[in-house]
Amino acid sequence: MEVRKERIRPTPEVCSGHITAVRDALYVLNGKWKLPLIVALIEGAQRFNDIQRAIGEITPKILAKELRELELNEFVVRKVLHTKPVTVLYELTPYSESLDKVLEELSNWGHQHRQRIIASRKSGSDHQASGA
Repeated sequence: MEVRKERIRPTPEVCSGHITAVRDALYVLNGKWKLPLIVALIEGAQRFNDIQRAIGEITPKILAKELRELELNEFVVRKVLHTKPVTVLYELTPYSESLDKVLEELSNWGHQHRQRIIASRKSGSDHQASGA
């Protein structure tokens, strides 16, 4: 049995402040690639092609755009190593650690949600199979 905490209802002013803060966060972390990119870079500095392989399905054009935006928002730093050929590495900044709790909670929620949907679909198909 799941025990639910009663949700505290904020004042309109507090609610408005929360909405603004959430909009700001979503503006910076929008899209389907930014958070997965940050997660991929938690392992350490990586080259462009390594990041693309880790993420999968992302095109080079979109990856470059997303990395630039993460760099502008100070989550990622681009380092050019003067080797032959030149090596470019992307790595997380110390500021990106401010997302650690968010990423952990989002990951936990994602796992729970996936399990809930799987269970719901299984229960629905069992229900349909029984002719109910």
